Amino acid sequence: MSIRAVMHSGFLWLLGMLLMIWAGIANGRELAVDPDTMVEVEVASVAIAVPVGTPVVLLRAPGSQEVIPILIGATEADAIQRGLRDERPRRPMTHELLDSVLDGVDVSLERVYVDAIEDNAFLGMLELRKAGQEETIRIDSRPSDAIALSLRTGATIHVAPRVLEAARRIDYQGVDDQVVTALGITVTPVTDDLREAFELPDRPGVLISDVAGLAEEAGIEPGALLFEINGRTAETPMRFLELVRKTPSNEEVHLRYWQQGKAQELELPADVPSLGPGESAREEPGLRL
Repeated sequence: MSIRAVMHSGFLWLLGMLLMIWAGIANGRELAVDPDTMVEVEVASVAIAVPVGTPVVLLRAPGSQEVIPILIGATEADAIQRGLRDERPRRPMTHELLDSVLDGVDVSLERVYVDAIEDNAFLGMLELRKAGQEETIRIDSRPSDAIALSLRTGATIHVAPRVLEAARRIDYQGVDDQVVTALGITVTPVTDDLREAFELPDRPGVLISDVAGLAEEAGIEPGALLFEINGRTAETPMRFLELVRKTPSNEEVHLRYWQQGKAQELELPADVPSLGPGESAREEPGLRL
C-alpha cells in the first residue's frame, strides 16, 4: 500500500469517527465483557515478539507480577514510543492529529478498552465524552491506535481477563534505545554525554526522562539517575521494569536515585498509578531526549 493510500485511509477513519460523534451515534459493536471486570493497565514499553519479529506493546497489570504483550504494527509502535518519550513531531502524525482534533471539537477520550480476540486479532474500543454531555460514546478501534492515542490524552487503559490470558503466550525481547514507563516514571538508557550534561555519577542505572503521579508529587525530577529497585541494580530500562513487576501489589517499591548531587530514597505503591481525565505527560513535559 502506498503512503498516499495509508494517509487516505487514516483520514477516512478519522472523518467517520468525528461524524459519528457529531451525530450522536453510538458504535454498533458492544463491549465483549462488562467494563467492571476488566483490569486497568499502564503502557510499559514497546518490544519485539520472537521469533516472528512483530512489534508488541507491553502493558503492566498491577499485582500479576508480569507484563502483557499485545501485537501491534510498526507505525503504531513508533507512535507509542513517541508518546512514551513525550515527543511531538514537527508536523503532526495521525495520532497527534487526532488528539488535536478531539481537543478542537471539545471531545475527551476517557477510556481505552482491549476487550476481545477474534480470528487471532485483538479488538479495542474508544470511550469518548463530548463536553456538556453525561453519556459517553464508544467507538470500535484497533487496540494499537487506541493505546497510542491514550498516551497523548491521559485516558486509562482497560483489558479483559481473557485477552490478558491469551497474550501471555507471546514471547518478546527488548529493543535498543528502549523507553520504559512504570510507577509513573519513564526511563531511558543513560549515555556518557547525558551523564556529563546532568552531572551524574559513573554507576549503573537508567535516566529518568519524565515523571507523573505520586512520583512527581514526591519530588523526583527528569534528569535524575535511577540506580536501584528494591536493593537491586537497574542497569537497563527493561531491568527496571522487571524489578518493578516482581513487587507484589500490596507492597511498596523501594527506589534509590541520584538527584541534586546526592543519593535519595523513595517508596511508591506497586499498583498502576491513576491519572485523571486529560492529565498526561504533555501538560507537564519532562526531559525531551
